[in-house]
Amino acid sequence: MEKLIINGGNRLNGTVEISGAKNAAVAIIPATLMASNGLSQIDNTPDIEDVHCLERILENLGCKLSKSDSSIFIDSTTVDNINAVSEDVRSMRASYYLIGALLGRFKEANVDLPGGCPIGVRPIDQHIKGFEALGAKVTIDHGSIHATAERLIGTNIYFDVVSVGATINVMLAATLAEGTTILENVAKEPHVVDVANFLNSMGANIKGAGTDVIRIIGVEKLTGCNYSVIPDQIEAGTYMMATAACGGEVLINNIIPKHMESISAKLEEMGVKVIEDGDSLKVIADKFPLKSVNVKTLPYPGFPTDLQQPMSVLLSLAQGRGIINESIWESRFKHVDELKKMGAKIKVEGQLAIIDGVDKLTGAKIKATDLRAGAAMIIAGLTAEGATEVSGLDHIDRGYPHIENKLKNLGADIIRVKED
Repeated sequence: MEKLIINGGNRLNGTVEISGAKNAAVAIIPATLMASNGLSQIDNTPDIEDVHCLERILENLGCKLSKSDSSIFIDSTTVDNINAVSEDVRSMRASYYLIGALLGRFKEANVDLPGGCPIGVRPIDQHIKGFEALGAKVTIDHGSIHATAERLIGTNIYFDVVSVGATINVMLAATLAEGTTILENVAKEPHVVDVANFLNSMGANIKGAGTDVIRIIGVEKLTGCNYSVIPDQIEAGTYMMATAACGGEVLINNIIPKHMESISAKLEEMGVKVIEDGDSLKVIADKFPLKSVNVKTLPYPGFPTDLQQPMSVLLSLAQGRGIINESIWESRFKHVDELKKMGAKIKVEGQLAIIDGVDKLTGAKIKATDLRAGAAMIIAGLTAEGATEVSGLDHIDRGYPHIENKLKNLGADIIRVKED
């Protein structure tokens, strides 16, 4: 096991390069299974554990993989195994995309129920509803989901709740269904659009991704292609908040500023300067204390739930009282107890976190309770007086490539060491 040791108090200055989006990559990589001929080259893939996990899963299913820098080359033409049953499958949430991909291509999938971060109940009922509407029979036995269909037939599907996972998963299956499928009340997140663009590059016919309605005209087959994953909105937002918390001036490269608007708006409301320049943002934090704000997490284009925990660190150091309304997940305040160890004043009432700003946080031994909580712990350590030890790096490594090296290059005093 490893931990991070952070000596807080340093301002952040310099440039940071944002990697490919985790949430897009973990859907695009399973989608390569749908190519019945040709090689898929996926560029700008993040060097994170979730991607490595999917690489192992695809190899176990019969894919041939090779890598070069941030590119993965996937030959799925030899796949003849529809059984994704392993500890790797069970360990990550995004493994459920294997269901839609395998069902679409082979009309059958057997996939272990997924795991992931413990941030609340995350049912897959909307996924199942979509698969069944397309004509599949879906059963859950002994911890695995089995979906099978003689034919997949396009239809109209209205999702009861806006779900990124269900939108992408059903879109995968519908791409190789017969006829036209119309998905309504869908998620509009950037990674939903990225997966649709990838599928279209393979020969799919998908229109409307990024709006409330996606129309899919089924095709007979998909072919491998070259594609580059979009920049990671959440990683970029994390470095924006780290700069806002620590002070300094950081240029954040390789981003799509449009994706960052809800985050930029809140930081500017708090007194941080955010300057857009092409595919970069410059964050300048030189006025302290920051002003408290109220935040409500919402589906895109609202404030992302994945940045709620880092935002709670900013509000802990801001002047006055701020309130976070977590409207997406019901168990995403587990990090609060760790922040309290550092002197934060936070009261949780149901889906609300009421945060009274303090003058400073102090170093402590804390742990990452999930992926995005891990980012919050690191930001807290960067701002704290004295030394902070962050454990639970297995969560952080699932979604933040080389985070300690990127922060060190910005001037942070942070090092990864083996735990005793």
